[in-house]
Amino acid sequence: MTVRRGRAFPWLAVAIALSTLARPALAFPVNGANTVLPVGTELNEDAIDQPTEIFHSEAMGGKKSYLDNLGDMAFSSPFILGGPARRTGLNCGTCHVNGASNPKLYIPGMSARPGTFDTTGPFFEPSADNGTLDPVTIPSLRGVKYLAPYGHDGRIASLRDFVHSVIVNEFAGPEPAPNILDAIVVYLQDIDFLSNPLLGPGGKLKTKASDAARRGEALFAKPFSGAPSMSCATCHIPSSLFVDHRQHDVGTGGWFKTPTLINADFNAPYFHDGRFTNFAEVVAYFDRFFGLKLGAADQQDLVAYLEAVGGGEHPVTPDGVDPELIEIRDFSSVLATAIPAQDKAVIALTADTVGGELREFSEHFPDRMDTTVSGGQEERARARAALKTLVLSLRKIETASSSGDFAAAAGEYKSYSERLAKITPTLKAAEPWSLYNPVVHDAHYAALRRMVETATRTPRGAQAASAQSEAQPRQEQQLP
Repeated sequence: MTVRRGRAFPWLAVAIALSTLARPALAFPVNGANTVLPVGTELNEDAIDQPTEIFHSEAMGGKKSYLDNLGDMAFSSPFILGGPARRTGLNCGTCHVNGASNPKLYIPGMSARPGTFDTTGPFFEPSADNGTLDPVTIPSLRGVKYLAPYGHDGRIASLRDFVHSVIVNEFAGPEPAPNILDAIVVYLQDIDFLSNPLLGPGGKLKTKASDAARRGEALFAKPFSGAPSMSCATCHIPSSLFVDHRQHDVGTGGWFKTPTLINADFNAPYFHDGRFTNFAEVVAYFDRFFGLKLGAADQQDLVAYLEAVGGGEHPVTPDGVDPELIEIRDFSSVLATAIPAQDKAVIALTADTVGGELREFSEHFPDRMDTTVSGGQEERARARAALKTLVLSLRKIETASSSGDFAAAAGEYKSYSERLAKITPTLKAAEPWSLYNPVVHDAHYAALRRMVETATRTPRGAQAASAQSEAQPRQEQQLP
């Protein structure tokens, strides 16, 4: 199992969020009046617990391939997108943190509630705007290779075509190079479901499941009283990862594909538009819509069953130096292939993306912190200096590559790899005084929130906030 950190928001947010403050630039969520994104945006970028990401290739005892790492890196790069997304530093991992979802993501004018996003809105790609606020939930990508067709409405059969559509049609990105598109698909297809110790072969519950869950399993397969040819299991087929690869109209305003119930405990909010926050609301809705006449006890048993099926081991893990370094090394390894192949485009993408990741990494060791925890200034300074050296080394690699001197690029990559291999003790020494320490993290972000709140109360900040609030709102789609 490989535990990965989230890439919820990159370094660019720092300069934007605190650009008007007479204080050092420090990591902070983007929710102030001086940001590129709408006021009130929440990207969950300060979360210290991150979704666990498991790669099938590694779970089977192997290693991630070059294409896998390239796709993972491109997925985490704002440089494959266009327009406001690129300028703000957003990437695919902003919504799909470590291949999971982002239940706290909220962008005013693009979200109806946390965990939803309007893919046909005007902010990122104006030509895609349909004039209606109709956001959909952010799906987890765990096990995505088994879950075709793609999109909530199942409109696209191919994962490759779907990724292309998201980049170009939803985020105004330039036409992606075929190798980059292929690499992203390889990466996505390598993301596994979390292991669930309660599920056995064919999607059947094991005996260790609770009695309530086992009663719920029987109800799940029981024919509906008003439609004896149907049951919950008709669409959510247990032996087929709880999907039927088809679209259905269940009274929510259209035809939408059957979502998997595997790992669904971590995929709230539920339904295509995120109208339900928990399984109890989902079960109650189906009871009303299909006239199942379930009693309270039966509904509770069905919820217990969904929770058992939707669970998973180690769904999150604390962020820290070790998972950060795993990601940096995976991404950087792309250069070992790209430099000999003289692939300037991939070298440039890697240098830019990994350089950004390293700068974001360094922000976890701030020069100045408003916390009740003292000490660690020297350790943090050494960590920042070591990371800055890596960023400069990457820039030298790209410069040599762009001029066609691939021998120099290879030499600098060797030096970069040696520095990266030796950096762990320096970063680990600073970790207790970094934002990876929950005590330091919470105090630091509380202080920064107060700073931004103060800034938005200034005449300039208030004017910006007023301009945002007076913008013409888009019509929100009414939920059936």
